[in-house]
Amino acid sequence: MTIRDIISLLDAEIISAADLDLEVKTACGSDMMSDVLAFVKDQSVLLTGLLNPQVVRTAEMMDMRCIVFVRGKQPDDSIVELAKKMDITLLKTRYRLFTACGKLYENGLRGGCE
Repeated sequence: MTIRDIISLLDAEIISAADLDLEVKTACGSDMMSDVLAFVKDQSVLLTGLLNPQVVRTAEMMDMRCIVFVRGKQPDDSIVELAKKMDITLLKTRYRLFTACGKLYENGLRGGCE
């Protein structure tokens, strides 16, 4: 699955784009960045409702290339600029976290711990 596929599946809006044709194999959904750091391995996409710079910093540390903000949340300019600097695509979707994760799972995207 590519980031472009995720945009289509989640009816997502592009906030900031890096490589939309990047192949992604795994994803995780969490609002607790400490859980992402402690339990996530080999993830490419982070789905979250949390809006702060730590989300981008966590994604960068975990080598994630895409963040999807759920519930229509819009990050502020400082978060967008940080993501651009780190070459991380930012998307937003109107779906809730559970629904967004379910849609991706239903279409073949898995978590890294399976």
